[in-house]
Amino acid sequence: MERPLDYRSQTPVLHITPSDRDALQLLANGTAAIEIANDLGLPESEIESHLTRLFARMGAASPAEAIAIALKRGLLNT
Repeated sequence: MERPLDYRSQTPVLHITPSDRDALQLLANGTAAIEIANDLGLPESEIESHLTRLFARMGAASPAEAIAIALKRGLLNT
């Protein structure tokens, strides 16, 4: 299924939640998944699964690519 396009830029619309944005911001700040898990009181595997699904939705092959996409789209504080 193709993602809808933003009619102004022909860029696929990216739907992320506030918690997705928070996770991306933490990664961009250099926080490891294990630290995120510990802060949230969740298993690391749950955080890793969430991030993997988020990266797939973004069309990113790696955390670095997901951060680059988020920065390009203005989703993160620099």
